[in-house]
Amino acid sequence: MPLSQVDVEKVKHIHDIDSATAYLFLHIASSDEIKKALEYATQAHANQFRKSGEPYIVHPILVASIVSSVTNDESMAIAALLHDIVEDTTVSIAEVQNLFGEDVAHLVDGLTKIVTIRDAELVSSSSDEKLVISALSFRKMLLASIKDVRVLVVKLCDRLHNMLTLDALPVHKQKRISEETLVVYAPVAHRLGISFLKNILEDLSFGYLFKEEKHHIDNYLDTNYHAIEMKLNDFKQTIHRLLVQNGFHEDEFEILSRVKHRYSIYLKMQRKGVGIDEILDLLAVRVLITDPVKCYKILGIIHLNFQPLSSRFKDYIAVPKDNGYQTIHTSVFYKTAIFEVQIRTYEMHKTAELGVAAHWKYKSGGNNIKLDWLNNLGLQNESVEDFYALIKNDLYTEDIVVFSPKGEAFTLPRGALVLDFAYAVHTAVGNKAKSALVNKTKNSLISELHNGDIVKIITAKNIITRCSWMDAVKTSKAKTNIRANCNARIKDINLKSSVNIVATVMGLNHSRVEEWFAAHNYENQHKIAYDIEQLRDAISKYTTEIGNNNRFKGFLSRNKFRLKVYTISGLRIYSVPNITSVVFDYCCHPKSGDEIMGFLEKGRVHVHHKMCANAGKKLDLHEPMVFVKWMEENIYHYNLIVSLHNEKGALANFLLYLVKLNIDINSIELGKDKNNYVKYCEIGFETKDSDMPVLRSKLEQKIKVIHLVRTDDAYKN
Repeated sequence: MPLSQVDVEKVKHIHDIDSATAYLFLHIASSDEIKKALEYATQAHANQFRKSGEPYIVHPILVASIVSSVTNDESMAIAALLHDIVEDTTVSIAEVQNLFGEDVAHLVDGLTKIVTIRDAELVSSSSDEKLVISALSFRKMLLASIKDVRVLVVKLCDRLHNMLTLDALPVHKQKRISEETLVVYAPVAHRLGISFLKNILEDLSFGYLFKEEKHHIDNYLDTNYHAIEMKLNDFKQTIHRLLVQNGFHEDEFEILSRVKHRYSIYLKMQRKGVGIDEILDLLAVRVLITDPVKCYKILGIIHLNFQPLSSRFKDYIAVPKDNGYQTIHTSVFYKTAIFEVQIRTYEMHKTAELGVAAHWKYKSGGNNIKLDWLNNLGLQNESVEDFYALIKNDLYTEDIVVFSPKGEAFTLPRGALVLDFAYAVHTAVGNKAKSALVNKTKNSLISELHNGDIVKIITAKNIITRCSWMDAVKTSKAKTNIRANCNARIKDINLKSSVNIVATVMGLNHSRVEEWFAAHNYENQHKIAYDIEQLRDAISKYTTEIGNNNRFKGFLSRNKFRLKVYTISGLRIYSVPNITSVVFDYCCHPKSGDEIMGFLEKGRVHVHHKMCANAGKKLDLHEPMVFVKWMEENIYHYNLIVSLHNEKGALANFLLYLVKLNIDINSIELGKDKNNYVKYCEIGFETKDSDMPVLRSKLEQKIKVIHLVRTDDAYKN
């Protein structure tokens, strides 16, 4: 299995040849070929030392150790020992082939080729150009030109050890190498499905690039370490007991726990504009089992005993990710926390951690396991309606009563959170809530409340926007106010963006544009950031006004302010300056459909999520901006199960009703009983309607809806 965090720390502190060699042979058998390669590499690097002062050969030995922890391919281990030999010594590829064979020489040659591509594609270290631009080209060339994925696996292990020894380099090189790692190597590890390498590389890079943010997250996790461990252990023990009670033997399953890795936490905070205590899947457990079918039985046990968040359910076993990843994901409420639960087989776990390196098949194009038999699984329950009634996310079946410190009683739906209580007290209390005491103990605002709890809310001076909590809270008052706060924040961002966009188009200072908007009381100003016709209207009015002023006639004739349209990377960009390319910066990684904005830098558009903190700084500095929007119109995919009336034409009438709602049907599956009567109908469809509660209410005007879920949420990679 791959290196654990303890192993990584151990590798980091090995600095001499004997310790490195001993560690290598813990991971691979001491064969004649390995010993021969070790001796040969040691002699070739005999007079070479690293910046830290340690013998250079320690590095290749430890890279070979990491490779051997990933795969038992001896050729890869030997290639790791020799990976720098052609680049840094007088040894040739021909000599390597003569001594170690064609397979090893082929791998070493591929590793040497990466160095050549890197030198050709990356901008000079003396350049002030952003590395991310050329690093993206390097990554593209890397994936296109390296035919044997084993080369990339060895290179990733090489980069991991380089990152572990980065402290020996000056700060500017630490940042440069970390940025390259984050933009090039971590995504390559993800592409190959090697999640443990991806996560470690991201976290190591994160520590050098965003030290303050890393310190903040580390401090939170360290401060709350014991509370987190207690919550995880309690939840693990509860699941263990439930599985044993439901017929599972203790030796056929294993329950692991983890806290989301640091860079992933940071990205969630950036994308959602939230604090670390607002990350819904911060805590997670992983259930490993021997049989894929039992994954679904475990899922049923989890959903029957803990309240699930159905919108966060993902079945990657039935629909694997492109890199072969297979796991069931679900999120549930347990006591005062939300937990992500992952369910997979031991074989799936190996594939998830090691990706292409998990199976010998990777030599011939990768491991792409598909469990086709899952497509034929039917619902085994006596009643489909009963089954969905048990697992659906409906928390309003019962009420609870909780109290303020003064004894005032508040009735809330079962499953309500502390934040629901805050809004029940007063809208202002909910908007400004920053922490809480439940029964005199400090608790998260997303902790679940229970009958008889005494709750005290601590408030901040200003409104705290929590967009990601909209789906977590249970009361309509909380949802409505959170939505209103988020809309207000987005509107404020759009107001600032509109100034920067118009200023860039007109070639004016932002203050002049702000004065013009203020003077004309421009009520549609915020729409300029997302409605191209509003932008054109503002430009037209501005140019007409300055055209009537004799002082600006020359200026107007030289600047026509004609917007050019560019279609790049799934975006439509409107700009007067020429656009050469688009970059999705690594600080927030906006996804298709996210709220975005684009900053102009030397002809390149840097696209950020509107909630990104870094983008917020650029916005306040009035950096040049262009109008950007996603090209495709958002289409939402749903899966629907309905109960049909026992009458002629019931199905036909319902399908006609769907057509009137502008719903496009993709699939229909009929559930017939022994008398050939169609009682249940499962329909896959797509629509432009993203509001599921509204859509459900429309459907229920015509038919009994048993189940409605967004499949582009459930199965999105």
